[in-house]
Amino acid sequence: MTPEQLLDGILHGAAPVQRRAMAKAITLLESTRPDHRALADELLTAMLPHTGKSFRLGISGVPGVGKSTFIEALGLFLIKQGHRVAVLAVDPSSTVSGGSILGDKTRMEHLSVHPDAYIRPSPSSGTLGGVAEKTRESMLVCEAAGYDVVIVETVGVGQSETAVANMTDMFCLLQLPNAGDDLQAIKKGVMELADLVVINKSDIDLNAATRAEAQITSALRLLGMHGNPDNMHHNETQWHPKVVKISALLGQGVDAFWTAVSEFKGLQVNNGRFGIRRQQQALSWMWERIDTGLKQTFRAQPRVQALLPDLSQQVGAGQLAASTAARQLLSAYQAQG
Repeated sequence: MTPEQLLDGILHGAAPVQRRAMAKAITLLESTRPDHRALADELLTAMLPHTGKSFRLGISGVPGVGKSTFIEALGLFLIKQGHRVAVLAVDPSSTVSGGSILGDKTRMEHLSVHPDAYIRPSPSSGTLGGVAEKTRESMLVCEAAGYDVVIVETVGVGQSETAVANMTDMFCLLQLPNAGDDLQAIKKGVMELADLVVINKSDIDLNAATRAEAQITSALRLLGMHGNPDNMHHNETQWHPKVVKISALLGQGVDAFWTAVSEFKGLQVNNGRFGIRRQQQALSWMWERIDTGLKQTFRAQPRVQALLPDLSQQVGAGQLAASTAARQLLSAYQAQG
């Protein structure tokens, strides 16, 4: 299918046609073939005027915290409220085999078959930050198709979560009731990125969940006081991260979670930070693609390719410092240009 046909299917196709066009478009965007990248760029440019109208929600948390169960409960709740929900679920890729299980659609058995939901699992393929390389572009496809809530579920395996915080309107961190004490809550760097902390599985031990809520609330308050007057809690025009208790399995607290999300969105739109965040994310995306492109161009340079095997062997054998080898390769690259 041509980019024009894909875009027409995404914008105007009936449900089965639209889903097929979305799947083909995301596959095209994820392709690394040069001819596919040219077609993908053409599709993205044509699609841009039809994007930007959704609310982008990032969800992260350690394995076993219940991200998939929570997203299914949230998705079904939102659909009942009249929303259309897209889920971009990213699975970690094996560093040994390179494969991914991509089992999120299996976990979300009710949401995955709902006509107003679209779930797309993708492999992280070694990309840092717990997101797939083309997650941003996949979000645009979902927005163009009319999904007004796009949820990005990250791998949550301890990698930097800055990437997902830099591509969503709100970043939510899922925690378990017995995740540690006050100090543990404070020292987790990811906590500083969270706009909302969700304590899941609170039905298992309500007392532990209540203690965790108090500890994390205290930690968030402490993290917010870095001497910047804008972060102080007396400033009602700014959003201050909150903590909510839920049980995704029982469907308890999902409404309170969405109330907090709606409050966040309203506040950010009113104080102008919603639009500023989107602009910063677009620029961040541009530089990300520049970094990736430069790395690919660097590896493809003939002089770099000629030097790389020998220098790699010397570094691996301990005969040459890695920094020295890097400088030699960079010099070869610059001389080639």
